[in-house]
Amino acid sequence: MPQGEYLGMTLTVLDLDNENKAYFQHCAEHNFHLQRCTNCDLVRYPPGTACPWCSNREFTWTPVEARGEVHSYGEVHHAIQPAMRERSPYMVLLVQLDTQAGHPTEHEALRVVGNLVTPDGEFAPPELVRQVGIGSRMRMVFKDVAPGLAIPHWTLDEEAEQPEAIWRYPQEVDGV
Repeated sequence: MPQGEYLGMTLTVLDLDNENKAYFQHCAEHNFHLQRCTNCDLVRYPPGTACPWCSNREFTWTPVEARGEVHSYGEVHHAIQPAMRERSPYMVLLVQLDTQAGHPTEHEALRVVGNLVTPDGEFAPPELVRQVGIGSRMRMVFKDVAPGLAIPHWTLDEEAEQPEAIWRYPQEVDGV
């Protein structure tokens, strides 16, 4: 049972939770793998016991390039969890992966959630938070928590061309 301490919080993945246990073991190896349905061939996130499109229960773990663009975000200014208060403001990102973009429909895609961090896995400082918005190009980084357990996060992809303009909530742009 992978278990570790992260930001003062105990994280545990139970042995009975086969899908999440395997997912976090791949993350602990700093390799991003997701489940690929053996019937419809679609990759899915989050890990689960059956394909959300065809209900098939058979899958294989497949490596996925963990790069994409911000599809949506939330910027937390009032953290409820005590461990997160000193890290505010922080950003939670929903990143649309380049893999499987536009499938199974033009409105669906493979989207993965994670916090915005620096390239070394530390929570992003406010100046970095202000640089990221919808359309920003991201890549995944992993923060080791314990043997067999690492958390996937997002950082700006320094190898990708960033858009000239990103979308942010108007109150964040105007400083309101």
